Amino acid sequence: MTANPARRSETSRQAILTAAFDLVGEVGYAKLSIEGIAARAGVGKQTIYRWWPSKGAVLFDAFLALMGGGPGDDAALPDTGDLAADLKAVLYATVDELNEPRFDEPMRALNTEIIHDAELAAAYAERLDQPMRELKRKRLRAAQEAGQLAADLDLDLAIDLLWGPLLNRWMQRGGPLTHEYVSALVDTALNGMRG
Repeated sequence: MTANPARRSETSRQAILTAAFDLVGEVGYAKLSIEGIAARAGVGKQTIYRWWPSKGAVLFDAFLALMGGGPGDDAALPDTGDLAADLKAVLYATVDELNEPRFDEPMRALNTEIIHDAELAAAYAERLDQPMRELKRKRLRAAQEAGQLAADLDLDLAIDLLWGPLLNRWMQRGGPLTHEYVSALVDTALNGMRG
């Protein structure tokens, strides 16, 4: 009796994603190759190229797999009624993830590749960035409707003001990423958004 082709394909796909994520942490993005991923996953290069156009695309899907496929339809930012506490909780978790050694190199590699690969950038925007921005907008809109933020506040600009400095500090290694930094960032940003 032969194995189910769909199950075999899914097993190969998972092996490829795991191999890509593990290898980029071990050898860095510059030395990551489709050949290396294929060898680690125990598949042929043609199997990888059948599903992904580049090593950046493989790495992106590896991240989405770690996240459970990206934000689902039922995903939401916390809404306890305390906007500052909710934003701090989300950004504390972001800082903890960015500080995790296992994720640092792969995330930096993915961000760098997005800058250079327009197709990957479009996939990132469609599958992760825009859905996440909508979750952030929804939470800020609720705060706006509750009178916690200025009624005329540009929510996309507010998202950039809250998340941008954190990601900039991480990308440029401009200073420590701590919960204290997040607290100061959120408090400062919200002071300017209350109107």
